[in-house]
Amino acid sequence: MNLLFLCSGNSCRSQMAEGWARHFAGQSVSPLQLSVRSAGLEAQGVNPRAIAAMARQGVDISDQTSDLLSDDLVEWADMLVTVCSEADSNCPLLPAKIKRKQLFFEDPARATGTDEEIDKVFDDVCRQIRDAILKLLTDLTYDLV
Repeated sequence: MNLLFLCSGNSCRSQMAEGWARHFAGQSVSPLQLSVRSAGLEAQGVNPRAIAAMARQGVDISDQTSDLLSDDLVEWADMLVTVCSEADSNCPLLPAKIKRKQLFFEDPARATGTDEEIDKVFDDVCRQIRDAILKLLTDLTYDLV
């Protein structure tokens, strides 16, 4: 299954979702044969705080790239998961073969305050995404049975 995560900027939430899906697939948490990518309505670069939040959870996303949604990515995907309302409402029309799922999360890049307070928001969103991706993969596995 080709799983594509879509966000507005492909810098935080979709990057973390991609990282968690790769992590869980690599640990054989799910018997799904997964290929995972992420993209954005814009490509804003991977946010260093997202990389750091994932690293604190033991997942390295430092080699991931921020990519713009393209026709090739849409054609590649079996399932598109939007992780923010902006990406969901501005997502192009998809071919009928593509399943679509919505998982919305707060944008940690909009957090304000001290470095510690901002890092806490990133960590909280990171854990929320982890839990949602684990549930998504579990649900997809049960759909196979």
